[in-house]
Amino acid sequence: MDKNHRIVLAARPEGAPRMGDFRLEEQDKPAPQHGQVLLRTLYLSLDPYMRGRMSDAKSYAPPIPLGEVMVGGTVSEVAESAHPDFRPGDLVLANAGWQTYALSDGSDLTPLAGLPRPSLALSLLGMPGFTAWHGLLKIGDPQPGETVVVAAASGAVGSVVGQIAKIKGARAIGIAGGPEKCRYVVEELGFDACLDRHDTDFARKLAEACPQGIDVYFESVGGEVFDAVLPLLNDGARVPVCGSIAHYNESEGGQGKDRLPALLSALVFRRIRIQGFIILDHYAEGFEPFRQDMSRWLREGKVTLREDVIEGLENAPAGLIGLLEGKNFGKAVVRVGEKAQLPKANNASAKKRKLRSPNDSLIN
Repeated sequence: MDKNHRIVLAARPEGAPRMGDFRLEEQDKPAPQHGQVLLRTLYLSLDPYMRGRMSDAKSYAPPIPLGEVMVGGTVSEVAESAHPDFRPGDLVLANAGWQTYALSDGSDLTPLAGLPRPSLALSLLGMPGFTAWHGLLKIGDPQPGETVVVAAASGAVGSVVGQIAKIKGARAIGIAGGPEKCRYVVEELGFDACLDRHDTDFARKLAEACPQGIDVYFESVGGEVFDAVLPLLNDGARVPVCGSIAHYNESEGGQGKDRLPALLSALVFRRIRIQGFIILDHYAEGFEPFRQDMSRWLREGKVTLREDVIEGLENAPAGLIGLLEGKNFGKAVVRVGEKAQLPKANNASAKKRKLRSPNDSLIN
């Protein structure tokens, strides 16, 4: 393993990404200098935000330069170390991106220990879980007996939103793509009901599932799903918005249906609060309370999450394309390397340390 394989952005997508927008390259494996560690990627997270980073449109984060490695969170193993705080064999949460090896000075690494499986650092105990926790509890604020509707309910964020809603005593109604996903949402995740967004009678069935209206709608999809939700929102409803995946692949000027007039009227007449959020803004004050809650719920068996594991770095582009088309079932992760043994809990590198960056997530 003297070579580093990496996938770079070859072209900016026009509409939906295609395989030709990515390029697989081979380089010599880098060597760590003083104060650096060489990371070997075990798991790579695939997430919808990556589509935005492929574009050069103005956004909350800079675009990936053409020819540079695709960005992404990883669970990595320290392969070599010239850093006093890390030893070979340590597992860390990193931002190594779409490549088999990466160098780090350690400032963006979070030691991992005590997880049932390492990839949980990319899902329940990582960014997707934190997105669900913050958006629902800090913006949605569900009360016992209220109705919470969750878009993309079988996905990495939505599946966690509904489970937290149930923990807080609310009704959880999911929306997912297909009967199999809907069965999973109800039978495995414990939602009260789940509606297939592909059903030709979807809007009517959603209304029947929400006879008292909708108090909280967790939005990550947009499009026709939002069209069906909007008339059902109660006075004072709260709508946390973490994405709009139905629109990510729209080309410039392809805005489709004009939903603005109906939306503005509903916001005023029903005093609805819609709030978008970027989870990167909330790590400093919010991640530790989230970690404590989610770790406890995980130990108590109150939360679970299905992983959609893609084998091999070379299949990451197809995995992302499929995710943006709704073909994934659960949290999409790429298994890049062989699973390593977790470090022991008393490993010196696994000590807690103060939050210093969005990745410094204190998972233990």
